[in-house]
This record gives sequence, C-alpha cells and structure tokens, in this order.
Amino acid sequence: MPEEPLVKTCALTKVFRDFWGRPRVRALDGLDLEIGRGEVFGLLGPNGSGKSTTIKLLVGLLHATSGEARVLGAHPRDVASKARLGFLPEESPFHPHLSAEETLRFHASLFSIPGRVSRQRTDALLGRMGLGRERSRRVGEFSKGMLRRLGMALALLNEPELVILDEPTSGLDPIGTRDFKDLLAELRREGRTVLLSSHLLGDAEEVCDRVAILHRGRLAAAGKVSTLLEDDGRTQIVTEKLDPETIESLVAFLRERKGPGIRVEVGTPSARLEAFFLRTVARAADDASS
Repeated sequence: MPEEPLVKTCALTKVFRDFWGRPRVRALDGLDLEIGRGEVFGLLGPNGSGKSTTIKLLVGLLHATSGEARVLGAHPRDVASKARLGFLPEESPFHPHLSAEETLRFHASLFSIPGRVSRQRTDALLGRMGLGRERSRRVGEFSKGMLRRLGMALALLNEPELVILDEPTSGLDPIGTRDFKDLLAELRREGRTVLLSSHLLGDAEEVCDRVAILHRGRLAAAGKVSTLLEDDGRTQIVTEKLDPETIESLVAFLRERKGPGIRVEVGTPSARLEAFFLRTVARAADDASS
C-alpha cells in the first residue's frame, strides 16, 4: 500500500472578497498537488501567482473557499499536527528586545520542550545557522539576512517532519544562499520533507527534487526538475579541451553522417555565476589570511 503524501491538495481554491462579500480576486484556482515524504518540493511562480496564498492555506493562516488540503494527514488547522511542522514565513516578526538565544528558548517553551533539550537545540541551531557569536545580541540589531537565519533556526526548533519555507533566501547574500542550499541537502539526508516557495529559479533548480509552477492561481506545470528541463531535441557531448584540428574533424564527421544542414555549436562550458562568486570570495579570504 503506497504511503500517504505528507501534503495533498484537491481542487484547492481561494477567492478573496470585498467588504460586501463580492468576489474580488481568485488567488488560487483548483490546485491539485501531492508531496511525498523526503522530497524537497519547489513552489514557483511570478508575483501574484498564488504561492504565498497556497503556503498560508497549508499552515492554516487562511480558510479555503473550496477544495481540500491535508498536511501531515490532518486538516491544516489541526493543532496536534503543528508539533510536526516547521514554518518560515516570508517575514518573521521577532521581538526586537530579545536576544537570538532568548528568542529560540521562548519558542521552545511554547512547544513544551524540556529545559535541557531546549538549551541543547538552541546551541546546535545557532551554530548551524552561523549565529553562534550573535547569540546574546538583540534581534532588533540583526540584518535581514541574520533574521532569515534565525527564522530558519526557529523553523527547525521542534525537529519537524515537514518544513515549509516561504521565500527563504530573501535577504541572504550569495554565501548565505549557498549555506541555505547545503542545509536543504542535510534536511533531505535526515529524511525531512521540505516545501519551498521561491521566485529565484536558480535556487529551486539546484535543490528541488520536483517543482510546481503556478500562474494566476492555476497549476501551469509540475514534475521532476530534470524531466521538465530536458531538451530531447538536442544531444550534448562534454569532453576535455580539444585542439582546433580535432574539433574540425569531429564537425566534418557529423556533417558527413547527418548531412551538411546539421547545426553544430562548439564552445567552452562556463561556470554559473554563483559558483564563480564563491570561488572568488574563498580565494580572496585565503589571500587575506596568508
């Protein structure tokens, strides 16, 4: 018997109404989704596509107009299932006068996490998020990137089975974004399920097993990233750098086999800007320390 998805929606619809109850905006229109255990699933789309509305419906912040959603086998507003859910909203409202450590310890008390366990998890998560040295600093002094790191620590505080992240890399610099991607890989290895909402397509392409693309509240495409991006009309061959004579011979061979009209593109593969940036920064840091 197949395992039940951790997240499932059936014809999920949300219509926002005006003061007189008249339909104003159909933010989500008949969404059908399934997210299995252990997946990193990307919810993509332009602004206004329905991503944030979907997230808010799944965590119980909004009521659906029609359709159904099941999260961890329960209704999104089921209180008991919240203990198994971690959530990072697009904006994290922290008390500015509490320190990072106090913030996590306070939320741990809301989960009824025992004191010793609370201290251990707080120490581990602050270190994991690169905030160990900032543990006693007031949150009101944090940059936006630091607040996102603290929000991610909070989303993992209860060791959830399912982690829902709304624009998690917003405000992060490239190094912070790389750290976040590495964290998602760790969560996958730990067997956790992640639902990631983002408009940064490069991030989703690198870390997600499957994605769904929304447009004006409707599902436009869904599937494995590798399948959606596959171009079955072309063949790519990558090898070590070749000399001009060898390249000319290969092109001549292809044209002989396939005809003179075949299109052959010859070039040098390029790295992604993010990878180049990280290498450059690491090299500069090594030079500065030597």
